[in-house]
Amino acid sequence: MANIKSAKKRIKVIQVKTVRNRKIKSIVKTAIKRFEEAIAAGNFAEANDKFRYAEKKIFQAAAKGTFHKNAASRKVARLAKMLHNATNQAV
Repeated sequence: MANIKSAKKRIKVIQVKTVRNRKIKSIVKTAIKRFEEAIAAGNFAEANDKFRYAEKKIFQAAAKGTFHKNAASRKVARLAKMLHNATNQAV
């Protein structure tokens, strides 16, 4: 345990941020999982809605500092590629 007052405060702040980041990451993972399930089911209208929701949540997480902006863009690009490939294969 830290002895210095500022170090004790940093520990508390880190704990708060860790809880927030875990919650945000969980929301993002769930959004991605639901998108992938819609793709697997072949429901492209629902997948498009799930994609937009996941994209929104990923960029919100980047805005809060949970993800780096480039990592967020990479995640969204991969999801967009999945959606594009799935809709083209169905046609």
